[in-house]
Amino acid sequence: MLAKLLRNTIFTQVLLGLALGYGFAVWVGLPTWVALGSAALLPFAVMVLVDTYTACISRGAEPWGAWVKSLMGEYWAGFVVFIFRQPWTTRAPSVLPGTGSSKRIPVVLVHGYMCNHRVWDDISEALRAQGHDVFAVNLEPLFTSIDNYAPIVESAVQALLAHSGQAQVALVGHSMGGLAIRAWLRAHGTARVARVLTLGTPHAGTQIPQHMPSPNGRQMAWGSDWLKQLAAQESAATLALFRIAITPQDNIVYPQRAQVLPGLVPRVFEGIGHVQMCIEPDVIQWVQDQLKELPVPAGRA
Repeated sequence: MLAKLLRNTIFTQVLLGLALGYGFAVWVGLPTWVALGSAALLPFAVMVLVDTYTACISRGAEPWGAWVKSLMGEYWAGFVVFIFRQPWTTRAPSVLPGTGSSKRIPVVLVHGYMCNHRVWDDISEALRAQGHDVFAVNLEPLFTSIDNYAPIVESAVQALLAHSGQAQVALVGHSMGGLAIRAWLRAHGTARVARVLTLGTPHAGTQIPQHMPSPNGRQMAWGSDWLKQLAAQESAATLALFRIAITPQDNIVYPQRAQVLPGLVPRVFEGIGHVQMCIEPDVIQWVQDQLKELPVPAGRA
């Protein structure tokens, strides 16, 4: 669903760029091939404008150097994820077996708002090379309650456990994906969970403007009732499973340093953007290290 939406958006931008470029070329007497350049550049220009806008409105009292670095990184991440990867996916999510020589705990990867499983390409490859079986889900429909994603996560957990023969999984969530994992834990408990990692998740909600709020968008709003109810139903034992990573330059989820859970000290990555967390080598290494220390769980009885 998201892939088709992104493809249609890119095609529309290309056609619009072609029309604008042709009109401008004719108006000022330039060669008509200028229109081709305009058509190719417009999707990238839109991405730059969106990232620049979100980075400006979300900026806190952080060093300018780190902010500029994060903006450059978010430009690149946006190009990679939203233009080159996510729109062109054709395969349905499934279990991807580990390719490493050592067997490690299986991992469910849960993406965020307006993303699909292709946002995990780099992390998935790195985890598989270490011996983790991986299942990167698609959260659909795009605009629904986060609670409705719990069955999707549950299906992935069941598939991984059946494939691996293990009794537990680890789960990694980016942005809204971390909340989907928390919703799944509320519905299904912690018995099959060894660890939960979240990257840039709005645990306290985000203040980013919502011009067309969806159910899941309203649930992620700063201090929403849904978030308060979710937190009230989580035990200390559940929270002990979590490890949290944030970036003070997050351009989507802010106030950035408020995105924590009780009793947990976050791992802070300076100078990177929101989507960039999924492709940044230092973050990928942190994910690997957090999972590497987990013992391979015993098989199911």
